[in-house]
Amino acid sequence: MVTTYILLVGFTLSVLYPLIFVLSASVSSGDALSSGEVRLWPVGFNGGAYQAILDSPQLVRGFLNSVLYTVGGATIGTGLTLLAGYAMSRDDLPFRRWVMFFFLIPTLFSAGIIPTYMIVNSLGLLDSVWAVLLPGAMNVFNMIITMTFYRMSVPKEMLEATQVDGATDFTFFFKIALPLSKPIIAVNLLFYGIAQWNSWFNALLYLSNADLFPLQLVLREILTQSEVNPADIGGNVAELLRRKELFDKLKYALIVVAMIPPMIAYPFVQKHFVKGALIGSLK
Repeated sequence: MVTTYILLVGFTLSVLYPLIFVLSASVSSGDALSSGEVRLWPVGFNGGAYQAILDSPQLVRGFLNSVLYTVGGATIGTGLTLLAGYAMSRDDLPFRRWVMFFFLIPTLFSAGIIPTYMIVNSLGLLDSVWAVLLPGAMNVFNMIITMTFYRMSVPKEMLEATQVDGATDFTFFFKIALPLSKPIIAVNLLFYGIAQWNSWFNALLYLSNADLFPLQLVLREILTQSEVNPADIGGNVAELLRRKELFDKLKYALIVVAMIPPMIAYPFVQKHFVKGALIGSLK
């Protein structure tokens, strides 16, 4: 028992320390950050990095784009997953085994980046919101969890009883099965939302318009910049140091901004998420 508690405390600290350090670094002074004085708590409080984010149209636009992609991707993915999961849970679905086989093919074999890009291009989706939302809109793993949930939570007897009363498959799904699906809906919304919020690769491939870039792609571009070019500011040493300190803090502030929405959303779906994940993961 003691060993278990020690391991849990160690794991908790290993998760909390990076979060606290990043938050402290984002609000510490540039001098304290560059000199390595920031260990855990903020040193020389300074919120200039967050003011720079609010004053930057690109960063604000990237944040709003990420919110749009997250909400849209989670909604589309959850809707498709519920429909496919329920259909695959029905034993009377014609050619159910063959349909499941075709669902599993993409998890075993991938065409690659170039064929996928050619398909997106041929559909006219490049440089549009749909280029981020539609490719990979549904995850087969989430569909299998949803299918298992419906098999365990919606008895066949309930379906047979409604069919006796004259209900169609659509009526049963939308009026009986869907209201019972709150736990698995929460699971899918969280899975798709987190995946879409952290996603940047599709945007990197399919978007060239900076106005459509998500926050993660903007953050990636900032983090890949190693230094401030002195030529850009005319060799002014004071301005160079100020820009360098702001850039170092800005990296941490952007990481904090990127972490906030998932951390806010999770407590609201935690109860349903745990129940849905446990039920949907059982065979």
